[in-house]
Amino acid sequence: MSFVRPEVRATLWRWREVLTGGALLALGLWWGFGATGWMINGLGHLLSLMALALLVLGLQRGRFRDGADGPGVVQITEGRVAYFGPLTGGAVDMADLSRLGLDRRGQPAQWVLVQPGHDPLHIPVTAKGADQLFDAFTTLPGLRTEYMLRELARDSATEAVIWQRHAEVRALH
Repeated sequence: MSFVRPEVRATLWRWREVLTGGALLALGLWWGFGATGWMINGLGHLLSLMALALLVLGLQRGRFRDGADGPGVVQITEGRVAYFGPLTGGAVDMADLSRLGLDRRGQPAQWVLVQPGHDPLHIPVTAKGADQLFDAFTTLPGLRTEYMLRELARDSATEAVIWQRHAEVRALH
């Protein structure tokens, strides 16, 4: 039996790195400035720096996650993104990706992964395992993470190019 409502549990899980980073930051600051002994102080400062990094990463990941109750399942194995959906599916190699888009015209919004010679792969942002895409997308050379997160948070029924190989990011026609 759980004493935490499912919505609260989902929110806590979405922001788990931020919560962990905050707790570690508090411990690091206490060790760094409140405890005695040079070794504990040094460990406290080091822990505080690592906690800050975890907080920043956690904020980005938390903004990227949009639930896991959508259609289909995402699986990533050795740089290959596979989507198994109720009506469509497919796989692309991240190394061969030519464009990453975000189509917000449907419900839910969908990531659009384009690999030359293949049909575009559409992955709902709420598919089970879609939070793994954050790490896969950050391997793309020149990807602007903050731009991707801003576009994901926008509330407009448009399609946007998030990343394109050897080209500037621009809105689709």
